[in-house]
Amino acid sequence: MSDDPTEPRSQDPNEGRGAEVGQTGAIGVTPTQPIPRREDQPGDDDWFSQFRGEHPTEGPGVPSRADAPWGSDRADDLAEEAHRARHAPVVPAGPAAPPAPAATSAPSAAGASGDAAPSGTANPSGLSGPAGAANGPDLEYPVGLPYGYPGSPSPGDANAPGGAGHVGPVGPALPPPIPTRKRRGGLLAAGVVALCLASAAVGGVAGQLLEDRVVLQGSTLPEPGPGATERPAGSIANIAARVVPSVVTIKVDAGAEGAGTGSGFVIDSRGHILTNNHVVAAGANGVIQIVLSNGETEDATIVGRDGSYDLAVLKIERTDLTPLQLGPSEKVVVGDPVIAVGAPLGLEQTVTSGIVSALNRPVAPGAGSEDTFINAIQTDAAINPGNSGGPLLDLSGKVIGVNSAIARVPGSGSASTGNIGLGFAIPSDQARRTADQLIATGKATHPVIGVFLDRTSSGEGAQVQDSGTAVTPDGPADKAGVQPGDVIVGFEGKQIRTADQLIVSIRARAVGETVTLTIERDGQQRQLQMTLEAEPDD
Repeated sequence: MSDDPTEPRSQDPNEGRGAEVGQTGAIGVTPTQPIPRREDQPGDDDWFSQFRGEHPTEGPGVPSRADAPWGSDRADDLAEEAHRARHAPVVPAGPAAPPAPAATSAPSAAGASGDAAPSGTANPSGLSGPAGAANGPDLEYPVGLPYGYPGSPSPGDANAPGGAGHVGPVGPALPPPIPTRKRRGGLLAAGVVALCLASAAVGGVAGQLLEDRVVLQGSTLPEPGPGATERPAGSIANIAARVVPSVVTIKVDAGAEGAGTGSGFVIDSRGHILTNNHVVAAGANGVIQIVLSNGETEDATIVGRDGSYDLAVLKIERTDLTPLQLGPSEKVVVGDPVIAVGAPLGLEQTVTSGIVSALNRPVAPGAGSEDTFINAIQTDAAINPGNSGGPLLDLSGKVIGVNSAIARVPGSGSASTGNIGLGFAIPSDQARRTADQLIATGKATHPVIGVFLDRTSSGEGAQVQDSGTAVTPDGPADKAGVQPGDVIVGFEGKQIRTADQLIVSIRARAVGETVTLTIERDGQQRQLQMTLEAEPDD
């Protein structure tokens, strides 16, 4: 190796790794030195002439890539020839080709007309082309051409047909080679046209999308116009927006007796709130708080309560609350749409809807004592524990009932209590009358007719006990002519099937009203009129 510091050096990728490096003239190995001149071939410094024995140009061990570790331009040529051979078109067999004269240089290729290219014609590819084709086209030929065609062995070669190394018969003559560049040019032109069409299509779609995007970006979605978010009068949303601020949540803490949650609603501008008796009964000796719709909390006191009608009136020190209007429940019919508002399971300001599914249902809400009965409105609007005391409204936003009870599947027990589509509300006519009495006197009056009923009877109607004390002396029934053992089968023109039905029908009326009873005695029916009186204890 030269010690000249100006001599270029190449960096060995293995240098510094302890690998042994042979001193050869190959590129890419350190150190590099001039190619030595061989003594047996003076003047010939061609690389392949010098190292042909060490670096064969053919065989399985010869790299075909130019970036092989020992790389050279010859590798590029070999790779190109191998590529052409692999991708050459299959040419159908023809008549046997005549022998071609031996040549020491590259064989001449037959032109398109069968003439060889004239002497001196330049062909950069190293292959002969048609006569006069200076710088003629590159040609591709299939593997295994018989001699006489470009790329085929000469007759003197060992592998030529008839030679020592030839195996198999001499192949038939093949048609002239196809100018590859022309074919490639046609395919290239077709490819360019297809690419242009595809680009135009893609560009058109992309352009349209871009245009659409620009249009969208340049515009805004329409904003809701004035009143677009308002709901028409009579809609559930409109009613809910108006009534929810007047509905409250009631929280009761009775200490050792427990705690509970219910609902209620404002009934006047003096701070009175109507609810169920069973909601606040435990709080008579405890603490009752009212949670308004805006989250404010107020302490409440009991003005009056009545177990028979399951109603109670509370009062808070607020005069700025909007009361709900009580409507006429006597005008309600089956099928009317209704809305229930309250705090089921403590979920405040919950709104549900349904219809009136039945009227005049005798139910015993609250503790279920014998003297607690209401002539209820039945609804399928969802009512759950916590809804008690909340309003049942019609589509005008007026209260037609006070939610009080729900039905339970027989035998299911209290653990499974929940809405099954059968809810009951105290009619607003009864609620108004009782609330007025509770506010005025702290207690309510209950109309009676003055008889004791036989609750063990299984027959149709409400049977008066067959005893001397069954009819209260000088009471409404006694004055009308009712006798022990009579069966009351009608009240105000409606059929009476059970004792409970008669009781709730009477208590749905007001003290002083005149009513008509239909009784059955000795197989005959009679109609009797009487005036309802207040219960003696009231």
